[in-house]
Amino acid sequence: MHFAFATDGRTFPRKDHLLVIAPKACFGPRGRGAAAIEKHLPAELADLAKALGTEAAPGLLGGIATSRTTHGHRVTTAALADATSRHTTPARAEAIRRVVAATSWKHDGDNAVLLVLDEREHVLPAVNAVARALPTFTRKTGAKAAGSLTILCALRNGTTVRVDAATIDVVRRAREAAELVDTPPTELDPDELARRAKAVLRSLRGVTTREFTGPALLKQKLGGIHAVGRCARSAPRLVVATCGPRGARRHVALVGKGVTYDTGGLHLKARGNMETMKADMGGAAATLGAFAALVARRPRCRLSLLLCLAENAIGPAAYKPDDVLVMHSGKTVEINNTDAEGRLLLADGCSYAARVLGADTILDAATLTGAQAVATGDLHAAVVSNDADVERALLDAGRASGDLTWPLPFAPEFYRAEFASPIADMRNSVKNRNNAQASCAAEFVHWHLEGTKARWGHVDLAAPAFRGDRGTGFGVALLVEAVLRLAQT
Repeated sequence: MHFAFATDGRTFPRKDHLLVIAPKACFGPRGRGAAAIEKHLPAELADLAKALGTEAAPGLLGGIATSRTTHGHRVTTAALADATSRHTTPARAEAIRRVVAATSWKHDGDNAVLLVLDEREHVLPAVNAVARALPTFTRKTGAKAAGSLTILCALRNGTTVRVDAATIDVVRRAREAAELVDTPPTELDPDELARRAKAVLRSLRGVTTREFTGPALLKQKLGGIHAVGRCARSAPRLVVATCGPRGARRHVALVGKGVTYDTGGLHLKARGNMETMKADMGGAAATLGAFAALVARRPRCRLSLLLCLAENAIGPAAYKPDDVLVMHSGKTVEINNTDAEGRLLLADGCSYAARVLGADTILDAATLTGAQAVATGDLHAAVVSNDADVERALLDAGRASGDLTWPLPFAPEFYRAEFASPIADMRNSVKNRNNAQASCAAEFVHWHLEGTKARWGHVDLAAPAFRGDRGTGFGVALLVEAVLRLAQT
């Protein structure tokens, strides 16, 4: 569905479907915030929307009133809870996503949303939530032509809130990331993902790009990326993009895990566990979208992107349990689980960012562990960091962007023993799967930054990046907000 943004509600009466979203207190004859509805809608539609709003039961995550029709146009009202808990975003992003997803849109028609917000700062998470509810990718036969959705944001007092170009770009990049995640894996192997990424990067001013593919990875000492993808028909690769002044005080690198399909390797996943593994490149999709949006913003730092791309396939050349890999860090890894492959990619990518590119701040994003969902749930990505300022930036960025995060312990002294190997520096999978798996997996990556001074933040977005069997674009807005904060510290 094509998105447009309005500055007033004068065009809304001509829409096939109007959805009004507002906190419950805005509705009724004495609603606190009814001014926004009254100002931006004709009197007849405003009265109808307010009446419907009094009927809606918001619960904890919003409720939709019974739709009514006026002059052939449909009106729906969604009432949101007036209060939110401490550990969500005050913009009520998830509630907005849910009510938009539950609305019966005319997908080949003209639609509109009036978003009544508490604060101007809520525009990004609110609009991103609307977009997240309407994914773009489809292979359904007979799919109708795309319709349009016009969004108008206003404060409770009726003041129009302009959706600026930077916000629109972040939302667009998040939708593109979601579409990449939804693309079938045979259509989006490492070569195709790299091709699409480079097409995006070529459109950005001042960006230089390099790519190391197949055997060239070994020449760059990227043994982890090479091993994971070396037996697939499409060769593994590292795509590196950089922009910004060399003399900048900060150099921030975004490192994305891009496993375009994860069979588990020779430790083959069972049926039911392999399906949806096309989403195992959600971290790469998020970092690509964030990098593109940040380049347009020109933050006061040097900025790099590293996409670690591979398909974890099986075949005669597959890496094996008991193999020992030499990683970019120089450390050796004995393989005891070929299905713990993402950390091998990230370890190489983060080490390259610190040791070759000279990045002093590294943020990696990955659909890394199922344990993330156990630890922090479907809506909060897990954050592990060696630096309090980086951790705080990722937590604050989560609340501001609507891409929620929650910290997990960073304690190398507790977790490194889980990877003990009799013949190498470490193994790639833990001994005790009940001992903070998500933190342990992150520590494996961090270990390969040993000897550098890099500030590092790890975002495990396994559950938030792919919900209801659809990509969400989670991480794009989060990383943009986090980098803008970190560029100043």
